Amino acid sequence: MSDSTTSPTPPTARRRRVPRRLLALGAALATAATVLVAAPWATAASTLTNPGFDSNGASQTPTGWSESGTVAASKSEYGGRNGGYHLAHWASAAYTVETTQTLTGLTAGTYTMTAWTRSSGGQGASYISLRNCGSSEVMVYIPTSTSSWTQISGSINVTSAGNCTVVIRSRANANNWINVDDVTFTRSGSTGGGSSTISIRGVDLSALKKNEDKGALYYDANGNRGDAITILRNGGANYARLKVWVNPADGYNNKARVLTMASRIKAAGMKLLVDFHYSDSWADPGHQTKPAAWSGYSFAQLRDAVYNHTYDVLNALRNQGTTADMVQVGNELNAGMLLPDGTSQNFYNLGQLLKSGINAVKAVNTGTRVMLHLAEGGNNSLFRWWFDGVVGQGVQFDVIGASYYPYWHGSLSGLQANLNDMATRYNKDVVVVETAYGFTTAQKDAHENIFNSSLASAGGFPASAQGQVDELKAVYNVVRNVPNNRGLGVFYWEPAWTAVAGNGWDPTNPNSGNAWENQAMFDYNSRALPVVAVLGTA
Repeated sequence: MSDSTTSPTPPTARRRRVPRRLLALGAALATAATVLVAAPWATAASTLTNPGFDSNGASQTPTGWSESGTVAASKSEYGGRNGGYHLAHWASAAYTVETTQTLTGLTAGTYTMTAWTRSSGGQGASYISLRNCGSSEVMVYIPTSTSSWTQISGSINVTSAGNCTVVIRSRANANNWINVDDVTFTRSGSTGGGSSTISIRGVDLSALKKNEDKGALYYDANGNRGDAITILRNGGANYARLKVWVNPADGYNNKARVLTMASRIKAAGMKLLVDFHYSDSWADPGHQTKPAAWSGYSFAQLRDAVYNHTYDVLNALRNQGTTADMVQVGNELNAGMLLPDGTSQNFYNLGQLLKSGINAVKAVNTGTRVMLHLAEGGNNSLFRWWFDGVVGQGVQFDVIGASYYPYWHGSLSGLQANLNDMATRYNKDVVVVETAYGFTTAQKDAHENIFNSSLASAGGFPASAQGQVDELKAVYNVVRNVPNNRGLGVFYWEPAWTAVAGNGWDPTNPNSGNAWENQAMFDYNSRALPVVAVLGTA
C-alpha cells in the first residue's frame, strides 16, 4: 500500500459539450500477453489448413489461405509466436487486405475461433471475423499497439449448411502492421444454439418511475400496452440498474423511490445493480458535487457519511427482501468523488472514501458484488492510471465497470483492448455498464438531443433502428470476447426515458427537456424498437 497522498496528472479526458451528466459523460493495451484458458468443451482439433502459417515458410500466399484487396500486404514471414512463421499484414502505403480460409462440411453447432495477435496500432480497422456461417458475422478486433503476443477469441453458430469463413482483415495506414499466428477453429459438440453467452443483459431504469408519473405509456413491438419492465424483460433483459441521489430536488432517485423500483424489478425476476452517485444530482467525469447536506463536512465526516448513506439504502433494500446483487460505489469516477476532497489527484483520500462505501456494502451483505466505474471505456491509459492508483491504496472490489458510447469513447477495438487488459491486469470481471445509440436524429420535444448527425457520423453506425441494433450487438460481441470468460455483460443506459413533460434532464427545473429520447428503446409512438429483442441475444 502506498503512503503517497498525491498522484500523477491523469491522461486527458474527452470533454462533452452536453448538459450536466449528459455533459461530461484507443489507447495503449497492456504489453503483457493475455492468456486465454481453453473452454472445457473445445474438444475438436483445429479444422484449418496451415493454422500456424508454417507449411510453406515465407510466402506471398500461405498454403490454405486466400488473399484479396491489397494482396501484396499479406504474406507469411519468419518469426512466429513459438518460432517458425506467422502471417503479417503491412505495406508502405495505406492498404486494405483480407486473408481468408473457408471451411466446408462442418457439423452444425457452436464453434470458437482463437488466434494469437500483435499490432503496431494505427489501423483504421483490424479484426478477425467469422463470416458466411449461416448466422450474423462475428468480428473480434485485434488489440492495438502491443508488441507482445495476445490471444483473442470469438464464437459463432454454424448452421446446417456447414460452411464458415475465417477472415483476417486490415484497413491500415502506411507502415502499420499486424501479425497473426496459431489460429484455431473448434466445435463445442453442441448442435444448434447461438454463440457463447454473457450473463448480464442489463438496462438502466432510473428515469422510469418519474416518466410513468408524468404520463408516459409503453407498448410492445405489436402495439400492446404494457409495463416497460415487463416489455424489456420479455426482450431478454435480466438485470436492472438504479441510481441513488442523496437529496434530489425532484424527489426521484432517492432512497424511497429506489425501494419502490427495486420491488418491481425483483418481482419481474431480474437482478439489481444499485448505482450510488454520492450527490444530489448527476455525478460524472465533469461533476462530482457533494450533497448540499454534506457540503460543510470535514473529511472524516464525509467518510462516515459515505458509509452511513450506503448502509442505510442497502439495508432498507435487504429488509424489504430486495437485496442488491451488485453495487457501484460511485459513478464515472474518472475525476474522483465528493470533490475536492476525493479527487483522483489524491488517491489516498479517494481510497479512504471508496473503502468506506465498500465496507458498508459488505456489512449489509457479503455476497453483494462491488463495482468501480469509469467513463471512456476505450481509454486504456486512463483506466490503468486510475485502477493502479486505487489498487495501490488497498481498495478491494469485484468488478470493473466502463461507460462506452461509440460516438464519444473511440473504436470498438479500443474498447476490446481495454477490457481485455483490465480483466487480465487486475484479474477482475468487467462490465460495459453504460452504452446507448440513437435510432433517429429527429427530436420529440423542444430540447436539443445529445445524439445528432455529427455524433452519428462519429459513432460508426447509422442513426436508425438498425444502427441501434448493430451498436448493441457489437458491444455485446466485444464483452463476449474478453478472455477467460471475464466479460460479464452490458447495461443499456435509460432505454425507457422517453420525452414526457416534466421529466427532463435537470431535477431542479421541471420545465427542462429530455436530451435522450432518441436513444431510448421505444420510438416516438412509445412502441418497442427492434433493439429490445437484441437484449436476449447475448
